[in-house]
Amino acid sequence: RYEQREDFAVVIQPFFRNTLVPLDSTSKPDMSFFAADCIHFSVRGYAEMAMALWNNMLEPVGEKQTYNNFTQDRSKLRCPNPEKPFLSTGRNSGFGNSDLSLEETESSVPYWAVIVTAVAGVLVGSL
Repeated sequence: RYEQREDFAVVIQPFFRNTLVPLDSTSKPDMSFFAADCIHFSVRGYAEMAMALWNNMLEPVGEKQTYNNFTQDRSKLRCPNPEKPFLSTGRNSGFGNSDLSLEETESSVPYWAVIVTAVAGVLVGSL
C-alpha cells in the first residue's frame, strides 16, 4: 500500500523472529531479563529489545538481523552510517525502484483447475 510513497514507509523489523530465551551460567533461563510475572520483560530485557529494534531500523531491508543474543553489550549498539544517515526502508534499500508490483496479476493456474482439484479431493476423501 505504501510502496510508492516517498513520505511514509512501513518496514517489518524481524529482530525477535528467531530469538531464544536467554540462559544464565547454569544453562537455565536468565530471569533477570523478565519481570516478576515471568512473562513481561524487566528493565534489562526492555533495554536489550530496544537495542535490537534500533539496530534493525538501521539495517537495510533484506539484511536485517532476525534474532537477539542478549549479551547486554552496549558496543553492539549501531550508529547511523555517514553514507546512509537515515532509517532503512524498502525504497532506500534498493527495493523501491524494482519492477515488483503488489497489483493483481493474472494467475498462472486456471480457475477451473482449482474447482476440479477440490471436487476430486472431496471424492477421494469420501472414499
